[in-house]
Amino acid sequence: MLSRTPEDVVAHAAAAPGLTVLDADIADCFACPRLVTWREEVAATKRAAFRDQTYWGRPLPGFGPAGAEIAILGLAPAAHGGNRTGRIFTGDRSGDVLFAALHRAGLANQPTSVSADDGLTLTHTRIFAAVRCAPPDNKPLPAERDTCAPWLHREVTLIRPTLRVVVALGAFAWAAWWPVLRHVYGLSAPVPRPVFTHGAHVRIPGGPDLLGSYHVSQQNTFTGRLTPAMLDDVFSRAKRSAGLA
Repeated sequence: MLSRTPEDVVAHAAAAPGLTVLDADIADCFACPRLVTWREEVAATKRAAFRDQTYWGRPLPGFGPAGAEIAILGLAPAAHGGNRTGRIFTGDRSGDVLFAALHRAGLANQPTSVSADDGLTLTHTRIFAAVRCAPPDNKPLPAERDTCAPWLHREVTLIRPTLRVVVALGAFAWAAWWPVLRHVYGLSAPVPRPVFTHGAHVRIPGGPDLLGSYHVSQQNTFTGRLTPAMLDDVFSRAKRSAGLA
């Protein structure tokens, strides 16, 4: 269903009976004018290396099985990554790092993610973003985050029966999780609220564990702030928390 206002997003997200409908509704969202303008401008102008490709240029649904025990929560799609390919963390350097780590952890069938039809599948894991459209400068506005939140809330609600642990990639995703905890689980964040750090692990009775990881952005991976070994440790811990190891 086409969403053009925040009120549409609330109504359509709540009405989605399953992930298939939710994914389709997310892809038809036009509720944030600034993000719509940017994603479509990027899709029209393109990067020179991709000038012969047709960009997706729409919001990105989640990716992974409905019965996932592990969720990976990111910030937003990359302008020339997911916004181009139509799949989250696909076709950019961040995705190269993430899916290589998931493959080493036994959670992905291959270490690369280059296009939506490349045969990649995930096991026990679903990936989604707090904001579903690529934002200018990778910085969504608070109002855009809040408008997009019902999609996230509904997605977590639909996988709640199996979800055991959430890996938050970066401080933005970490902060975005606390309203989900309240809206979906009816639970409040601990007081004081846990601060984001790489490797942080929060256990909340009645909800999934929360693990923090530095984002897989180039500014972290190229500088050595986030190494493959550090990411491997996060996913090893996630598997243990999910009862998969």
